[in-house]
Amino acid sequence: MEEQLTDQIQIRMEKLGKLQELGIKAYGEKYDKSHSISEIVKIFTNIGEEKSHESIKLAGRLMALRGHGKVIFADLRDRDGIIQLYLRKNDLGEKFELFKYLDIGDIIGVEGNVFKTKKGELTLYVTSFIPLSKCLKPLPEKWHGLKDTEIRYRKRYLDLVINPEVRHTFITRSKIVKAIRELLDMKGFCEFETPSMNLIAGGANARPFITHHNALDLDLYLRIATELHLKRLITGGLEKVYEIGRLYRNEGISTRHNPEFTTLEVYEAYTDYEGMMKLAEDIVSFVAEKTIGKYELVYQGKEVNLKPPYKRITMNEALKKYADLTISDLRNIDFARNKAKTLGIDGVEKMNVANLIDKIFEFTVEPHLIQPTFILDYPVELSPLAKKKDEDPFLTYRFELFIINFEIANAFSEINDPFDQRERFLEQMKQREAGDDEAHMLDEDFIESLEYGMPPTGGMGIGIDRISMLFTDSTSIRDVILFPLMKPKD
Repeated sequence: MEEQLTDQIQIRMEKLGKLQELGIKAYGEKYDKSHSISEIVKIFTNIGEEKSHESIKLAGRLMALRGHGKVIFADLRDRDGIIQLYLRKNDLGEKFELFKYLDIGDIIGVEGNVFKTKKGELTLYVTSFIPLSKCLKPLPEKWHGLKDTEIRYRKRYLDLVINPEVRHTFITRSKIVKAIRELLDMKGFCEFETPSMNLIAGGANARPFITHHNALDLDLYLRIATELHLKRLITGGLEKVYEIGRLYRNEGISTRHNPEFTTLEVYEAYTDYEGMMKLAEDIVSFVAEKTIGKYELVYQGKEVNLKPPYKRITMNEALKKYADLTISDLRNIDFARNKAKTLGIDGVEKMNVANLIDKIFEFTVEPHLIQPTFILDYPVELSPLAKKKDEDPFLTYRFELFIINFEIANAFSEINDPFDQRERFLEQMKQREAGDDEAHMLDEDFIESLEYGMPPTGGMGIGIDRISMLFTDSTSIRDVILFPLMKPKD
């Protein structure tokens, strides 16, 4: 197989040499397209066998070649579509012979007139063509495509060339981000950028990556959240802010986790987690309208309706319903550890109460959360940045939105009391000292910002990768990240 591949590369190199001998640039310059292929498909839907009078210029990659003596058929693909090419020696003269130096995978520019064949296939009758970039390595075999998952992730450019559904996935992801921005902008939010490197890793319970600034001889953390800087903007009077950006967490890799991922974080002054629930419904439903044109979708065979309003249930009610447990039960660490063991959860001896509650909920409740569901009122142990409930200080004004068994959004009524925030940070520091390296660090500067007065605020984070998985029917987060982190080959 390796020898055959080497032979094919050698043949392509010889064709490259021949083009160069003939004075033809195999790696061309700018090419002015008149249309994309998808535009041609729309414009000439009703054309017949008579050629169009308008001359069309297209560019793309050759994906198939079919020679019939003095006639060549080929398939040309650009980002959005594919069209058949028709070349005749009688029309192209000597230039027709140059086409034999082209290969599947080559990028070319073509000019001609559109018509439909007798079989009704939209075709470009080529009057001229020009090589734009020679493909020196054969593309994966047409019928089997590129199926090896590891190769697809390592060579995403090849995955995009071969698999149209992959291009569709990432175009859909782009539309999702665009739709979110469009909605938030319409609602009066402003998008800002906050630092990616920080002296303190704050805003989430997560293990950070550490880097070093040589000039200052200073260790810095890659951000694990944008939360604390965005809330400083709320204190500064900007009132409605958001950021769509990359976060970095030094954690394991799974179908739902990648160390580098993208989130939306949004904060609004003078509202609370009820306001964030309405905003979450608006965002998800607006994205559905803009990307798939309807509220109903099918994810891995399961039908989901994204039309608001969404179901609401407290964490305590959910635990009672699906596991016959309460949060109070799980605050007994011995009971919680025993329960976790019976569920097959690993590493329970090293877990604190917060970790145990979180894991037991994941194992017992999340499998039942198919339709959009808000889980409300998380325990204070799990929510170091959420405001305590007035009627029960052991719970917080926090929700998570689940769709198809996994978390899409996480939101709070934000703490704006500097004394309460300091107390929470100090409790987190005790957990760090006890060995929990994901517990929150003490951020004195953030506490000081609260001392200047932050208005009552609602805040929310939405995982862009996860919502992209939902709308593209993807089972792994790596399928919606263009270049996921991969372990180097030996």
